Amino acid sequence: MKFALAVAAATLTAGAAAAGGYTPPVVEETPVIVTPEAPVMTGDWTGFYAGLQYGQGNAEVDGTNADSDFDAYGLHVGYNRDFGQFVLGGELDYNRVKLDETDEKGDLTRLRARAGYDMGRFMPYLTLGAARVSADVNGIDVKETGMTYGIGGDFKVTDKITLGAEYTRQQWDDVADVSGADLDADLFQVRASWRF
Repeated sequence: MKFALAVAAATLTAGAAAAGGYTPPVVEETPVIVTPEAPVMTGDWTGFYAGLQYGQGNAEVDGTNADSDFDAYGLHVGYNRDFGQFVLGGELDYNRVKLDETDEKGDLTRLRARAGYDMGRFMPYLTLGAARVSADVNGIDVKETGMTYGIGGDFKVTDKITLGAEYTRQQWDDVADVSGADLDADLFQVRASWRF
């Protein structure tokens, strides 16, 4: 009888343990959320580009009262080579120049070297080269080649389109073969370029 009671007690205890048996805790994993990445604009400035520019400036002849504001607009084409941190390149541009006071027009053509610093989407640069001016001012035929230098910056709106601004100074000595008649012109321009 004692044995039967012990078996019954063991059976009940085993049944109760099985009914409320151990279940391991459920561990919920954090879901992985995949966010689509925005297109990354590269900082590589290597390649050809072409575009338009417009600006205003001031020209004066040393030792005279000849001083005039002017508008300049035109086209540019160039090539840059990105060496990682530094960018070297060359550019040819043409500007149609219109003097404000006289409504006379001329041509300004420049061939320049550019040295820039790659900051990703922005590239500040220095420029140095030759400038050729051709104009007929007050009956004087001016055709001179001189020096140009300046500073500017380009910003990538997209990988193909850049916007920029640039300040340059142009200097010509002994204009129209007049000793000491040096022509200086300051020019500020905004630029838009297409990279290809």
